[in-house]
Amino acid sequence: MAERSTAAVDVADNSGDKPLAAKADEATTDGTAEAQDAAETGSQEENDEKTASKTFPAAPDLHSGHKLAGRYRLEECVTRLDGFSSWRAVDEKLRRAVGVHLLPAEHPRARSVLAAARSSALLGDPRFVQVLDAVEEDELVYVVHEWLPDATELTALLSAGPMDAHDAYQLVSQVSQAMAAAHREGLAHLRLTPGAVLRSSSGQYRIRGLAVNAALRGITSDGPQRADTEAIGALLYAALTQRWPYESDAYGLTGLPKGMGLLPPDQVRAGVHRGLSEIAMRALANDGATASRQEQPCTTPDELAKAVAAMPRIPPPEPVFTAPPEYQRTTYQQGTYGRPAAGVAAPQPVVPVPPAPLQSRTGKALKWAVSALLIAALGLGSWQLAETLIDRDNDSGGDPGTTQSNPENNDPPPVEKSKPVPIVHAKDYDPLGPDGSEKPQSIGNVYDSDPSSYWYTDWYATAGFGNLKTGVGVVLDLGTTQQVGKVDVSFLGGTTAVELRATSGSTIPAAPTGFDTVAQGSGTQVSLKPAKPVQARYLLVWLTKLPPSGEGNFRGKISDIKVTS
Repeated sequence: MAERSTAAVDVADNSGDKPLAAKADEATTDGTAEAQDAAETGSQEENDEKTASKTFPAAPDLHSGHKLAGRYRLEECVTRLDGFSSWRAVDEKLRRAVGVHLLPAEHPRARSVLAAARSSALLGDPRFVQVLDAVEEDELVYVVHEWLPDATELTALLSAGPMDAHDAYQLVSQVSQAMAAAHREGLAHLRLTPGAVLRSSSGQYRIRGLAVNAALRGITSDGPQRADTEAIGALLYAALTQRWPYESDAYGLTGLPKGMGLLPPDQVRAGVHRGLSEIAMRALANDGATASRQEQPCTTPDELAKAVAAMPRIPPPEPVFTAPPEYQRTTYQQGTYGRPAAGVAAPQPVVPVPPAPLQSRTGKALKWAVSALLIAALGLGSWQLAETLIDRDNDSGGDPGTTQSNPENNDPPPVEKSKPVPIVHAKDYDPLGPDGSEKPQSIGNVYDSDPSSYWYTDWYATAGFGNLKTGVGVVLDLGTTQQVGKVDVSFLGGTTAVELRATSGSTIPAAPTGFDTVAQGSGTQVSLKPAKPVQARYLLVWLTKLPPSGEGNFRGKISDIKVTS
């Protein structure tokens, strides 16, 4: 199973019976789930857990520190239910956190879990938490998946209150589009709860447990598209109202009043966006409930995504600026020291009358005399300066206009002008990656003097390479050891953080620490200039922070590199 270059997140579900305030106090950024699945409430949860009463083989009796396949070290058990367990683990080969689901090979759901995991892995959509491996060995079946340390569950986001219209719009738009893409590939979720949706630090929503969560719990559906669409509608309803759209409480949210039916969100809470309220009702329309107007219900994620796209764009809220406090003069500025007491008028200072200008005949003559003396002094000074320069040229014995250094007088040597240093060869440099390579086929574009061509990195889940590595870059070979005064790098896509590293050795170091860091910067047009010129044959342009790619992930692009002495 091909491994993905993204960070890992646990896909065990958070659910229903824990108080919302308690969840707000817990760290949810790592996707850790409580082992409370069996205690969920609400009509949907009861339907999902119909099989909970069946007898299953005991969950594998493993402990922290146990290794799977010699590389996945189990750290913490976060869920134990229905004969399977979910763990936070560490991939010791790639030095990153991962999540692992474990169940016995004789478990009645083992085959369906393996099939679901392998189908989900083939999707390869960055909007979903990726399955990294699905293995059966030593009478165990285990599924390895991503762990996103910078992601926050929707459950935790809702604990702070309802979302504003813009955030709710982004939620339903991104989730419906992602699920529409999954259903086009024949994959359903069937377990799309607030604990299955995460928001990354860049504002992108990602869905965990595609197909796998349902397979672990034995959940099936005769209408998977309708089930997922209604689940998205419930998420939007909760985002708008901070209420669960059914009578029973679930996922830390209070349900609707009993006997009132499915109330539109704008009737549950004041100030709800009317268009989003109608979208939620169209997605939830079921069992006789209809939208607040006469629009047709959305029965598939694709129909829901199109309905959301047809809405007028909802801009983000205007930033609120706090007015600075009124400027208060200090006692010293106000001059209270020695000031008369309040109510006593201070004496007004006497303003002296300026003397009258020189308007008499004598005054005019004096002004002309002073002007004449100044002009004469300037002329004499200029003549003496010119004579001194001519004598210096005659004494030098050299060509006019040249400057020669005199070592005996400690004169500085002439400054050499910078000139281009040709790049003989370039090579992608990824010693921290699993295969040691990063798009080598396009590496020649960094020094072909064509701004329209570029070399690019793999995509990553975060600007920091998904916490998989500290950087990736390009090694420049100058042919021989040469003086380097500046390296200009042109990036595409957005602000990129970069370091210039150099080595005086005759070979390329095996690790980035083998280079010396001589300059750093960030931007789209970055000039990397060492504090003083360096002597090097190999230069490393080392990317340390990537810009967003516009596809929900991050990727670096270099269009041109120029080296000057």
